[in-house]
Amino acid sequence: MQLGMIGLGRMGGNMAKRLEEHGHDVKTYDPGVDSTASSLEELRDQLDAPRTFWMMVPAGKITDETFEELLRVAESSDVIVDGGNSNFRDSQLRYAAAKERGVGFLDCGTSGGIWGREVGYCLMVGGDDAHVAQAEPVFVDLAPEDGYAHVGASGAGHFVKMVHNGIEYGLMQAYAEGFEVMRGSEFDLDLHEIAGIWRYGSVVRSWLLELLHAAFEHDGKDLEQIRGYVEDSGEGRWTIAEAIAEDVPVPVITAALFARFASRQEESFAAKVNAALRNQFGGHAVRAVEAARAQSQDPRA
Repeated sequence: MQLGMIGLGRMGGNMAKRLEEHGHDVKTYDPGVDSTASSLEELRDQLDAPRTFWMMVPAGKITDETFEELLRVAESSDVIVDGGNSNFRDSQLRYAAAKERGVGFLDCGTSGGIWGREVGYCLMVGGDDAHVAQAEPVFVDLAPEDGYAHVGASGAGHFVKMVHNGIEYGLMQAYAEGFEVMRGSEFDLDLHEIAGIWRYGSVVRSWLLELLHAAFEHDGKDLEQIRGYVEDSGEGRWTIAEAIAEDVPVPVITAALFARFASRQEESFAAKVNAALRNQFGGHAVRAVEAARAQSQDPRA
Protein backbone atom coordinates (compact mmCIF):
# COMPACT_ATOMS: atom_id res chain seq x y z
CA MET A 1 0.00 0.00 0.00
CA GLN A 2 0.97 3.68 -0.14
CA LEU A 3 2.17 5.53 2.94
CA GLY A 4 3.39 9.04 3.62
CA MET A 5 6.21 8.90 6.21
CA ILE A 6 6.85 12.18 8.02
CA GLY A 7 10.17 12.23 9.88
CA LEU A 8 13.20 10.27 8.70
CA GLY A 9 15.31 10.09 11.83
CA ARG A 10 16.76 6.90 13.33
CA MET A 11 13.33 5.31 13.64
CA GLY A 12 11.34 6.86 10.78
CA GLY A 13 14.07 6.36 8.20
CA ASN A 14 14.50 2.69 9.07
CA MET A 15 10.76 2.13 9.13
CA ALA A 16 10.43 3.61 5.64
CA LYS A 17 13.18 1.31 4.39
CA ARG A 18 11.60 -1.76 6.00
CA LEU A 19 8.28 -0.98 4.37
CA GLU A 20 9.90 -0.48 0.97
CA GLU A 21 11.64 -3.83 1.38
CA HIS A 22 8.18 -5.35 1.92
CA GLY A 23 6.86 -3.83 -1.31
CA HIS A 24 5.07 -0.74 0.00
CA ASP A 25 5.12 2.54 -1.91
CA VAL A 26 6.53 5.00 0.66
CA LYS A 27 6.56 8.74 0.04
CA THR A 28 8.51 10.84 2.51
CA TYR A 29 8.78 14.29 4.03
CA ASP A 30 11.50 15.56 6.36
CA PRO A 31 12.83 19.11 5.95
CA GLY A 32 16.27 18.03 7.14
CA VAL A 33 16.71 14.97 4.91
CA ASP A 34 16.35 14.19 1.21
CA SER A 35 12.68 13.29 0.73
CA THR A 36 10.22 12.65 -2.05
CA ALA A 37 8.26 15.78 -1.00
CA SER A 38 9.33 19.28 -0.01
CA SER A 39 6.15 20.02 1.96
CA LEU A 40 3.20 18.25 3.53
CA GLU A 41 1.00 19.53 0.72
CA GLU A 42 3.29 17.93 -1.85
CA LEU A 43 3.36 14.73 0.19
CA ARG A 44 -0.45 14.68 0.16
CA ASP A 45 -0.49 15.12 -3.62
CA GLN A 46 1.94 12.21 -4.08
CA LEU A 47 -0.54 9.83 -2.41
CA ASP A 48 -3.82 8.42 -3.70
CA ALA A 49 -6.93 8.94 -1.55
CA PRO A 50 -7.75 7.69 0.98
CA ARG A 51 -4.27 8.43 2.29
CA THR A 52 -2.37 7.16 5.31
CA PHE A 53 0.19 9.47 6.88
CA TRP A 54 2.64 8.29 9.54
CA MET A 55 4.22 10.87 11.87
CA MET A 56 7.54 9.74 13.34
CA VAL A 57 8.74 12.89 15.07
CA PRO A 58 9.71 13.71 18.69
CA ALA A 59 6.91 14.11 21.21
CA GLY A 60 5.98 17.63 22.24
CA LYS A 61 6.08 20.82 20.22
CA ILE A 62 7.25 19.20 16.96
CA THR A 63 4.42 16.67 17.08
CA ASP A 64 1.92 19.44 17.88
CA GLU A 65 3.04 21.57 14.93
CA THR A 66 3.27 18.66 12.51
CA PHE A 67 -0.16 17.34 13.43
CA GLU A 68 -1.81 20.76 13.14
CA GLU A 69 -0.25 21.39 9.72
CA LEU A 70 -1.06 17.89 8.53
CA LEU A 71 -4.66 18.22 9.67
CA ARG A 72 -4.98 21.37 7.53
CA VAL A 73 -3.85 19.56 4.37
CA ALA A 74 -5.45 16.15 4.98
CA GLU A 75 -8.79 15.33 3.41
CA SER A 76 -11.82 13.45 4.68
CA SER A 77 -11.18 9.68 4.94
CA ASP A 78 -7.42 10.15 5.29
CA VAL A 79 -5.77 8.58 8.36
CA ILE A 80 -2.97 10.04 10.47
CA VAL A 81 -0.83 7.66 12.54
CA ASP A 82 1.34 9.02 15.36
CA GLY A 83 4.10 6.47 15.90
CA GLY A 84 6.09 8.57 18.38
CA ASN A 85 6.05 8.61 22.17
CA SER A 86 3.26 11.14 22.66
CA ASN A 87 1.35 11.39 25.92
CA PHE A 88 -1.84 9.38 25.53
CA ARG A 89 -3.96 12.32 26.75
CA ASP A 90 -2.56 14.44 23.91
CA SER A 91 -3.37 11.63 21.49
CA GLN A 92 -6.98 11.57 22.65
CA LEU A 93 -7.22 15.32 21.97
CA ARG A 94 -5.72 14.87 18.51
CA TYR A 95 -8.19 12.08 17.79
CA ALA A 96 -11.07 14.41 18.67
CA ALA A 97 -9.67 17.24 16.54
CA ALA A 98 -9.19 14.91 13.56
CA LYS A 99 -12.67 13.44 13.94
CA GLU A 100 -14.19 16.90 13.60
CA ARG A 101 -12.54 17.14 10.18
CA GLY A 102 -13.58 13.64 9.10
CA VAL A 103 -9.96 12.47 9.38
CA GLY A 104 -8.90 9.30 11.21
CA PHE A 105 -6.25 9.34 13.92
CA LEU A 106 -4.38 6.37 15.36
CA ASP A 107 -1.88 6.39 18.21
CA CYS A 108 0.74 3.70 17.68
CA GLY A 109 3.18 2.89 20.45
CA THR A 110 6.35 1.74 18.70
CA SER A 111 9.18 -0.26 20.26
CA GLY A 112 12.21 -1.67 18.52
CA GLY A 113 14.82 1.07 18.43
CA ILE A 114 17.57 1.00 15.84
CA TRP A 115 17.22 -2.78 15.44
CA GLY A 116 13.63 -2.59 14.22
CA ARG A 117 14.45 -2.47 10.52
CA GLU A 118 16.04 -5.91 10.76
CA VAL A 119 13.90 -7.68 13.37
CA GLY A 120 10.67 -5.66 13.28
CA TYR A 121 8.87 -3.28 15.61
CA CYS A 122 6.45 -4.12 18.38
CA LEU A 123 3.34 -2.02 17.64
CA MET A 124 0.55 -1.12 20.09
CA VAL A 125 -2.27 0.65 18.26
CA GLY A 126 -5.16 2.69 19.63
CA GLY A 127 -8.10 4.03 17.62
CA ASP A 128 -11.20 3.12 15.63
CA ASP A 129 -11.52 -0.28 13.93
CA ALA A 130 -12.09 1.17 10.45
CA HIS A 131 -8.98 3.35 10.60
CA VAL A 132 -6.88 0.49 11.94
CA ALA A 133 -8.06 -1.67 9.03
CA GLN A 134 -6.97 1.01 6.55
CA ALA A 135 -3.42 1.11 7.95
CA GLU A 136 -3.15 -2.57 8.93
CA PRO A 137 -1.00 -3.72 5.98
CA VAL A 138 1.66 -1.31 7.19
CA PHE A 139 1.37 -2.51 10.81
CA VAL A 140 1.67 -6.14 9.75
CA ASP A 141 4.84 -5.59 7.73
CA LEU A 142 6.52 -3.30 10.25
CA ALA A 143 6.03 -5.81 13.06
CA PRO A 144 7.53 -9.28 13.47
CA GLU A 145 5.10 -12.18 13.62
CA ASP A 146 2.72 -11.70 16.58
CA GLY A 147 4.30 -8.32 17.32
CA TYR A 148 1.32 -6.07 16.54
CA ALA A 149 -2.06 -5.58 18.22
CA HIS A 150 -4.97 -3.16 18.14
CA VAL A 151 -5.02 -2.71 21.91
CA GLY A 152 -8.04 -0.44 22.33
CA ALA A 153 -9.74 2.86 21.73
CA SER A 154 -8.05 6.20 21.06
CA GLY A 155 -5.16 6.74 23.46
CA ALA A 156 -4.76 3.08 24.36
CA GLY A 157 -1.76 2.56 22.08
CA HIS A 158 0.29 5.33 23.63
CA PHE A 159 -0.94 4.41 27.12
CA VAL A 160 0.33 0.83 26.72
CA LYS A 161 3.63 2.09 25.27
CA MET A 162 3.98 4.49 28.23
CA VAL A 163 3.67 1.61 30.70
CA HIS A 164 6.03 -0.48 28.51
CA ASN A 165 8.68 2.20 28.87
CA GLY A 166 8.08 2.54 32.61
CA ILE A 167 8.74 -1.20 32.95
CA GLU A 168 11.84 -0.74 30.80
CA TYR A 169 13.17 1.82 33.31
CA GLY A 170 12.86 -0.72 36.13
CA LEU A 171 14.49 -3.54 34.17
CA MET A 172 17.43 -1.39 33.12
CA GLN A 173 17.97 -0.13 36.66
CA ALA A 174 17.92 -3.66 38.07
CA TYR A 175 20.60 -4.77 35.61
CA ALA A 176 22.63 -1.64 36.35
CA GLU A 177 22.56 -2.18 40.11
CA GLY A 178 23.29 -5.89 39.90
CA PHE A 179 26.31 -5.42 37.67
CA GLU A 180 27.65 -2.67 39.94
CA VAL A 181 27.41 -5.02 42.93
CA MET A 182 29.42 -7.62 40.99
CA ARG A 183 31.96 -5.02 39.86
CA GLY A 184 32.60 -3.91 43.45
CA SER A 185 32.90 -7.41 44.91
CA GLU A 186 36.01 -9.14 46.23
CA PHE A 187 36.02 -11.37 43.16
CA ASP A 188 37.71 -10.61 39.86
CA LEU A 189 34.59 -11.08 37.77
CA ASP A 190 34.44 -10.85 33.99
CA LEU A 191 31.20 -8.92 33.57
CA HIS A 192 31.23 -9.37 29.81
CA GLU A 193 31.39 -13.13 30.25
CA ILE A 194 28.65 -13.14 32.89
CA ALA A 195 26.34 -11.05 30.72
CA GLY A 196 27.07 -13.57 27.99
CA ILE A 197 26.19 -16.74 29.89
CA TRP A 198 23.08 -15.17 31.40
CA ARG A 199 21.66 -14.94 27.87
CA TYR A 200 21.20 -18.73 27.84
CA GLY A 201 18.89 -20.57 30.22
CA SER A 202 18.86 -17.86 32.88
CA VAL A 203 15.57 -16.55 34.24
CA VAL A 204 16.90 -12.99 33.77
CA ARG A 205 17.76 -13.46 30.09
CA SER A 206 16.31 -10.75 27.85
CA TRP A 207 17.05 -8.57 24.83
CA LEU A 208 18.29 -5.87 27.21
CA LEU A 209 20.85 -8.33 28.55
CA GLU A 210 21.95 -9.12 25.00
CA LEU A 211 22.43 -5.40 24.42
CA LEU A 212 24.44 -5.07 27.65
CA HIS A 213 26.69 -7.94 26.52
CA ALA A 214 27.20 -6.10 23.23
CA ALA A 215 28.00 -2.88 25.12
CA PHE A 216 30.72 -4.60 27.18
CA GLU A 217 32.10 -6.05 23.97
CA HIS A 218 32.18 -2.65 22.30
CA ASP A 219 33.11 -0.34 25.18
CA GLY A 220 35.15 -2.57 27.52
CA LYS A 221 34.33 -4.25 30.83
CA ASP A 222 34.31 -0.91 32.69
CA LEU A 223 32.48 0.98 29.92
CA GLU A 224 35.33 3.48 30.09
CA GLN A 225 34.10 5.77 27.33
CA ILE A 226 30.56 6.12 28.66
CA ARG A 227 29.60 8.73 31.23
CA GLY A 228 27.00 7.58 33.76
CA TYR A 229 24.51 10.28 32.79
CA VAL A 230 21.04 8.92 32.04
CA GLU A 231 18.30 11.00 30.42
CA ASP A 232 14.59 10.21 30.37
CA SER A 233 12.13 10.98 27.61
CA GLY A 234 9.05 11.39 29.80
CA GLU A 235 7.25 8.06 29.72
CA GLY A 236 8.48 7.02 33.17
CA ARG A 237 7.17 10.24 34.66
CA TRP A 238 3.81 9.79 32.92
CA THR A 239 3.55 6.19 34.14
CA ILE A 240 4.15 7.28 37.72
CA ALA A 241 1.61 10.12 37.40
CA GLU A 242 -1.04 7.69 36.13
CA ALA A 243 -0.19 5.23 38.91
CA ILE A 244 -0.72 7.99 41.47
CA ALA A 245 -4.06 8.87 39.87
CA GLU A 246 -5.07 5.18 40.06
CA ASP A 247 -3.70 4.67 43.63
CA VAL A 248 -1.41 1.95 42.27
CA PRO A 249 2.02 1.56 43.95
CA VAL A 250 4.93 1.52 41.50
CA PRO A 251 8.02 1.70 43.76
CA VAL A 252 10.41 0.04 41.28
CA ILE A 253 9.58 2.35 38.37
CA THR A 254 9.67 5.39 40.68
CA ALA A 255 13.06 4.45 42.11
CA ALA A 256 14.41 3.84 38.61
CA LEU A 257 13.33 7.31 37.48
CA PHE A 258 14.87 8.94 40.55
CA ALA A 259 18.11 7.03 39.90
CA ARG A 260 18.22 8.68 36.47
CA PHE A 261 17.80 12.07 38.12
CA ALA A 262 20.68 11.28 40.50
CA SER A 263 22.92 10.26 37.58
CA ARG A 264 22.81 13.82 36.24
CA GLN A 265 24.19 15.48 39.36
CA GLU A 266 27.85 16.41 39.41
CA GLU A 267 27.51 16.96 43.14
CA SER A 268 24.39 16.18 45.16
CA PHE A 269 23.33 19.10 47.35
CA ALA A 270 21.13 16.70 49.34
CA ALA A 271 24.24 14.63 50.14
CA LYS A 272 26.01 17.80 51.30
CA VAL A 273 23.10 18.54 53.65
CA ASN A 274 23.24 14.97 54.99
CA ALA A 275 26.98 15.20 55.62
CA ALA A 276 26.65 18.61 57.30
CA LEU A 277 23.88 17.35 59.61
CA ARG A 278 25.90 14.29 60.69
CA ASN A 279 28.78 16.61 61.48
CA GLN A 280 26.57 19.00 63.47
CA PHE A 281 24.73 16.52 65.66
CA GLY A 282 27.34 13.80 66.03
CA GLY A 283 30.68 15.37 65.26
CA HIS A 284 31.14 12.95 62.37
CA ALA A 285 33.96 13.90 60.04
CA VAL A 286 33.18 15.47 56.66
CA ARG A 287 35.25 15.13 53.54
CA ALA A 288 36.63 18.28 52.03
CA VAL A 289 35.85 18.94 48.39
CA GLU A 290 39.44 18.43 47.23
CA ALA A 291 39.66 15.04 48.98
CA ALA A 292 36.46 13.92 47.33
CA ARG A 293 37.79 14.98 43.93
CA ALA A 294 40.99 13.03 44.48
CA GLN A 295 39.07 9.89 45.31
CA SER A 296 36.90 10.34 42.22
CA GLN A 297 39.98 9.76 40.08
CA ASP A 298 39.97 6.13 41.22
CA PRO A 299 37.85 4.31 38.60
CA ARG A 300 36.61 1.85 41.23
CA ALA A 301 35.67 4.59 43.74
